[in-house]
Amino acid sequence: MTERILGPVHPTAAATSALRPLFLGAVAFAPDSLFGGWQERNASRTLPHCVEHLDTAGALDNLRRVTGEVDGDHRNMWFADSDVYKTLEAAAWQLGRTPDDAELRAFLDTTAALVAKAQEDDGYLNSYFTVDKPELRWRELHWSHELYCAGHLIQAAVAAARAGVGAQLVTVARRFADLIVERFATVDDVDGHPEIETALVELYRLTGHRPYLDLAARFLDLRGRGLLNGERFGPRYLQDHVPVREADEVAGHVVRQLYLLAGVVDVAVETRDDELLDASRRLWADAFGAKTYLTGAQGSRHRDEAFGDPYELPPDRAYGETCAAIASFQWNWRMLLATGEGRYADEMERALYNAIAGSTALDGTHFFYSNPLHLRTGHDGSHEDAPSRRLPWYSCACCPPNLARLVASLSGYVATTDRGGLQVHLYTAGELRTTVDGSDVHVVTRTEYPWDGRVELTVTTETALTLALRIPGWADGALVDGAPADVHDGYAEVRRDWSAGVTVTLELPMPARVVRPHPRIDAVRGCVAVARGPLVYCVEQADLPGGVTLEDVRIDPAAPLFTSTATGTAAGRPPEVPVTLTARGSLEPPSSDELYGAHPGAPGEPVELTAIPYFLWGNRESGPMRVWIPVATVG
Repeated sequence: MTERILGPVHPTAAATSALRPLFLGAVAFAPDSLFGGWQERNASRTLPHCVEHLDTAGALDNLRRVTGEVDGDHRNMWFADSDVYKTLEAAAWQLGRTPDDAELRAFLDTTAALVAKAQEDDGYLNSYFTVDKPELRWRELHWSHELYCAGHLIQAAVAAARAGVGAQLVTVARRFADLIVERFATVDDVDGHPEIETALVELYRLTGHRPYLDLAARFLDLRGRGLLNGERFGPRYLQDHVPVREADEVAGHVVRQLYLLAGVVDVAVETRDDELLDASRRLWADAFGAKTYLTGAQGSRHRDEAFGDPYELPPDRAYGETCAAIASFQWNWRMLLATGEGRYADEMERALYNAIAGSTALDGTHFFYSNPLHLRTGHDGSHEDAPSRRLPWYSCACCPPNLARLVASLSGYVATTDRGGLQVHLYTAGELRTTVDGSDVHVVTRTEYPWDGRVELTVTTETALTLALRIPGWADGALVDGAPADVHDGYAEVRRDWSAGVTVTLELPMPARVVRPHPRIDAVRGCVAVARGPLVYCVEQADLPGGVTLEDVRIDPAAPLFTSTATGTAAGRPPEVPVTLTARGSLEPPSSDELYGAHPGAPGEPVELTAIPYFLWGNRESGPMRVWIPVATVG
């Protein structure tokens, strides 16, 4: 049964999608693979942690106030219901993988019952507005998040329906969705926080009920027409300054913008609206051409959690919200399905291995909300908006349950099919079972990716299958079965007679490399970063000699980089760091303490720099870190 579960995004047969996602159970990660480890940690640590904190932090009590089970004030954010729904979605996807988890099933069933009990007779459901602000229901959509919360409820219900659990949740979500259609189908209103659009499309895909899709399309066409009150941060913050079809730059609150664009692609492929898809392409070019960090993070401004100007990418002040990286992953997945172009899978990989993976500690129970690329010496990390280390929870707790739902469904993003073909986008050890043109296909993948670029795929099928293997943009000189890969749109296609089982070997060269920033990124001019394969690396204070200040370190970009296998905790590093990089550099402390005195650079004492993957930083003692390292002074 689990092998037939549809994943989070499943376009209808009539949609103009180039690729088709696999069933969620089609891919099984090897337990000792990085993805397999993440999924096990998510199931055993992160998801139970989220369930616990929904109770202790008050999100469930907010709903219990509606039902009369508890008294007191509403706790934390007025949109905390969404944290409940994201955790329910994560639980549904996990139950699709491990249906015998009695404890998780009990959480889903009891919470779905609570949500049903809190729903009003007409279908409305929002704990804050039902109890505290009933007179403002639907009245202040620029900040209320009513439709945003509804969107996450709908996505949880879709997951429950596809996993075959929580039937009561599906009933609740459809009653609310029907009310929303009745209320908004003929009025010019939109929500200040996009999310409902992509949720309604997926509910349409689940049920076939056309009004859900029509309303999603209507919300997109109303966006950007000045309907929202932008008194605090202005209309750009709400993407209400220009119609979606006319926009030529991503702007404002990053998560809002990216969730909106996910909905744009969903509506575009289901309604065959090429103009909408072209708008998404245009905005993608702006986002990834001038407003994305090396790690795949987006959002350079803390004040309004927003995109900055082109090339405004300060590493120390990076907001890089975890939810923004997840939203970017989701948007790129939809663009990949719509077009089949490998550049979107490249961005999925970059965000996943760096910005998304780095947000969670190795214990699975501590998280970053913002993800800087530089933590300064002396940084005041006392506030949760910019802490020095990961925290167990936040007053705005959107990120932990968002991570839980993504990782629980991660197997659904690895590969796709089209007529006569199978495409592999993300590499990991494990097995894949699907059908292509009615024939069973079995793929066994052996690899230590991302630590090693060798990927062996043994394919068995009776069909005339074309196997398309993504060749990442960083992989110069990729080989397929020892011959140079012939790459088109980011993929190398392999055609064989697979009936007896054939092993294809992909070799992606992974030399350590120096990355130089665009010269218009003023904040890191004169700096370089180091990377290997899909992983961005960083230098932590913990790997520097005693008495050395991280800001005094310089790197020699002309010197060779060395790759070494870490010796685990014996070297003072987390054991989950199989590969470290070593660079040559120097120490160049300031010549005086004058803040604006002359400090001519001079070659300093040589120093060896050890770099670890960015996603693993902060798992030792709290201390400074940087991705972009100043270049050594030439004597």
